[in-house]
Amino acid sequence: MSTQKRVSPKGKTVSLFVTCMVDMLSPQTGLSVVDVLAHLGVTVEFPDGQTCCGQPAFNSGYRNEARQVARHFIQTFRQAEVIVTPSGSCAAMVRHEYPKLFANEPTLQAEAERLASITWEFSEFIVDGLGISDLGARLPERQTAVCHHACHGLRLLNLKSAAEMLLDNTENLSRKEWDNSEICCGFGGLFAVKMADVSGAMLHKKLEQIADSGADCVVTGDISCLMHMNGGLEKQGQPPRVRHIADVLAAGIRDKK
Repeated sequence: MSTQKRVSPKGKTVSLFVTCMVDMLSPQTGLSVVDVLAHLGVTVEFPDGQTCCGQPAFNSGYRNEARQVARHFIQTFRQAEVIVTPSGSCAAMVRHEYPKLFANEPTLQAEAERLASITWEFSEFIVDGLGISDLGARLPERQTAVCHHACHGLRLLNLKSAAEMLLDNTENLSRKEWDNSEICCGFGGLFAVKMADVSGAMLHKKLEQIADSGADCVVTGDISCLMHMNGGLEKQGQPPRVRHIADVLAAGIRDKK
């Protein structure tokens, strides 16, 4: 869980930052986020015009371009009470890098700091923000799972316990401890493009670890890791086994309706 002290988000309307990866590659995950939050009685809005957080440009050293994207984000979410995103990576970008990007622009920096203070990753928002660790979810079939804790969320936001707690309280899901839960899958955004051979080797090792885990599925909180690992599995002729935590929880809620 995050140790960052922030104003409680309880009772406030959530502005969903769905992220460009979810929007383009896994829109059902965005719907799952909304289903879970609605199940918890949270009002969710979707600000029109949202695009990217600017992380690809930022990580490539293109700070001016990242700043341009960040300005658009600030404008889009300026009226937000609380921002929730199904990505630890994007949450880390807003919370850690936005205030730095506008260090020479006091007005925008103040806005960036406010948005940073109200931005939550999905599982973190539920457990740390709302104080809920049990959704009363039940999967339709028994299955075992291991967690893959994506690098940015784990190392910049300390995301781990919240997701594990929610899964441990999901009926018909047995979470196994996994020594490899914190090992990178090799994606790393543009790293997978610029250092394709290294990325591929890291992915191959991760897929071996998944096979050795004996779990039915791997649960993660970032679509980028999910896409990378499932892509590798499909190239090996295996079915995709990596799922976003929002999709897992939503499946458990829908089954009980």
